[in-house]
Amino acid sequence: MDGMGAFFAMGGYAGYVWPAFGIVLAVMALLWISSIRGWHKSEKSLTALRNHRRQREGVEE
Repeated sequence: MDGMGAFFAMGGYAGYVWPAFGIVLAVMALLWISSIRGWHKSEKSLTALRNHRRQREGVEE
């Protein structure tokens, strides 16, 4: 168990390592959420553009 405690203590630098690790995880999660939202928005825009094109081509024929 001492090995695990030593790991989490990070040789006395745990006060720097774990907050940095948490910040990185938070930023990565925000980037992932932002990417998913952007992807959904792009999909909606693409669907709208395709529908508009289909309507326009149908009228011209």
